[in-house]
Amino acid sequence: MITTQLLQPKSIVVVGASNNVHKPGGAVVRNLISGGYKGILRVVNPKEDEIQGIKAFHDANDIPPTDLAILVIPAKMCTGVVDILASAKSTKAFIIISAGFGEETHEGLLLEEHILDTCNKYGASLIGPNCIGLLNMWHHSVFTKPIPNLNPKGVDFISSSGATAVFILESAVIKGLQFNSVWSVGNGKQIGVEDVLQYMDENYRHGEDSNVKLLYIESIKDPDKLLFHASSLIRKGCRIAAIKAGSSESGSRAASSHTGAIASSDSAVEALFRKAGIVRCFSREELTTVGCILTLPPFEGKNFAIVTHAGGPGVMLTDALSKGGLNVPKLDEAIAEELKDKLFPGASVSNPIDILATGTPEQLGIAIDYCENKFENIDAIMVIFGTPGLVTLYEAYDVLHKKISECKKPIFPILPSLHTAGPEVAEFLKKGHVNFSDEVTLATALTRIMQTPKPASPEIELFGVDVPRIREIIDSINDNGYIEPKKVTELLHAAGIPTVPEFVTNKKEDAVAFAKKTGFPVVAKVVGPVHKSDVGGVTLNINSEEHLGLEFDRMMKIKDATSVMIQPMLKGTELFIGAKYEERFGHVVLCGLGGIFVEVLRDISSGLAPLSYAEAYSMIHSLRAYKIIQGTRGQKGINEAKYAEVIVRLSTLLRFATEIKELDINPLLATEHNVTVVDSRILVEKPQKSSSTVDKKAKAKG
Repeated sequence: MITTQLLQPKSIVVVGASNNVHKPGGAVVRNLISGGYKGILRVVNPKEDEIQGIKAFHDANDIPPTDLAILVIPAKMCTGVVDILASAKSTKAFIIISAGFGEETHEGLLLEEHILDTCNKYGASLIGPNCIGLLNMWHHSVFTKPIPNLNPKGVDFISSSGATAVFILESAVIKGLQFNSVWSVGNGKQIGVEDVLQYMDENYRHGEDSNVKLLYIESIKDPDKLLFHASSLIRKGCRIAAIKAGSSESGSRAASSHTGAIASSDSAVEALFRKAGIVRCFSREELTTVGCILTLPPFEGKNFAIVTHAGGPGVMLTDALSKGGLNVPKLDEAIAEELKDKLFPGASVSNPIDILATGTPEQLGIAIDYCENKFENIDAIMVIFGTPGLVTLYEAYDVLHKKISECKKPIFPILPSLHTAGPEVAEFLKKGHVNFSDEVTLATALTRIMQTPKPASPEIELFGVDVPRIREIIDSINDNGYIEPKKVTELLHAAGIPTVPEFVTNKKEDAVAFAKKTGFPVVAKVVGPVHKSDVGGVTLNINSEEHLGLEFDRMMKIKDATSVMIQPMLKGTELFIGAKYEERFGHVVLCGLGGIFVEVLRDISSGLAPLSYAEAYSMIHSLRAYKIIQGTRGQKGINEAKYAEVIVRLSTLLRFATEIKELDINPLLATEHNVTVVDSRILVEKPQKSSSTVDKKAKAKG
């Protein structure tokens, strides 16, 4: 629970306050005072009579009722202080900076549980323990630096880790990124990242609250809550970017299937962020750069003009934008020549527009004006301007400030000279601007934003999916493990997913009869071993009865073989769809090229079931191999709409069959007309019935 006393306390007490500002208890008092806290500030220290000019209480029992308590004392002392303040001093909010709780020992966990119970009993908020505190426009209840510039329209930042939050703030301050609030939730015993996001969503005020949220997450405790409130905020007009640290390979069934080999907890995170519309970042620099971009006016289109006085950075920026699917288009030749006449001889106007190291602030302004008013195929402008030692940067940055204020097209300032032009850059940032000191990092961050889809529709696509039949088939399965091919086919047909005709038998004459009926060539696959190819259990292009008979006899001798599957030989592009059930997240659906490319290239895109058609298309388009799917070098592309349809139908099947823990469709053969399942397997795990339940049923039957 997040109370008013946590956000806007009329009184604050620091328990464990100190005169030594190099200790957490002294630093938090210093930050509260220097931050201009306007309420009543109290301090508790058993050995001091005055702390940084404030009269000290020697015991928490002695203080008057106080809204918010900040505890900077040993963990074992915190429980008693929380009990006193919550029960006798009407304290409705606690920030426990102290460490030594559940993150270290079992005894610490018990202390943490006691504090949580007390806070819940008295309706108090709890931030921490083991955090750096909370920073907002009302109070600076943190013990760390830097304290960023605060602005009601600045970004909201929520972090699982206190130390990482400090490093991210360091990165942000250099760029001029301003903040509305900084939350360090620490152990998140009562209030975690998801809970803060929920509060921001449920209390969002359009036009008044910050529209940018940055997250650093170490553990997603409630994926559904994160998904719901993040997508809700984004639909209201917010933008959210996040780092999820600590993703590792799941590996619990890594050898049992292609899906098990490539799916990981990271796949689930990727899928969740895609579904919510969260921009995923992988470093502090990336997160703060994305944050800066999101504070700029939004724009449509992908065409950028680059104005620079240094050729190299302009070329590197062009390469990075192009690699990310963004454009640096050629400019209208006649207008470009007109601009060239206003620059020094030797200047280039082909885009990048290079005004030379000797270019003046006036020429910088002229180049920007041409990009704003005359070059119609430009959506945004990037300006690279450092210090070659030939111009006065104060004047150049004044021009840049003026143009950013005047132009309708967004301008991205890239001011790389942080050392040689530190004062000039600082003056520019004081005017409320941000700075992207590295052009390639900017291009990478822009690419991540442009490739992030909008939040997915929460509606489930049910058309053509027979849910009662799916449940009937699942309920008829008694044993855990990979289910028989017949059941797999029945499930796929119930979901409206086309499969290649197939026949499973342990009798050679029946296999030959089926092949004669469907026509040669056919494919033979051993049934029983999980990895058919690894044991020589797949033979393609069987063109005669004799060849089929020989392959049938050979396959039946393979270890664990129970029968042989015969299918007509189809041609097409091999695709892959897989799914794996991740605890708390649900089913993660994967797609990509099929056959051997699944594990060799690992060019896989992920989504979280159930999926919309927009999500399916986004997954397909994000593949590096998408050009193959479209068709390349004279080869026809596949039916992309049919591929997306199979992905969506499969995700709906999984939504109503959570007993499916792993699924492989590989290959899925695709042509310009059709997409057909050729080989598939499904792993089912049902919860085991307790003996008492079985006994009751037996007695009822008797």
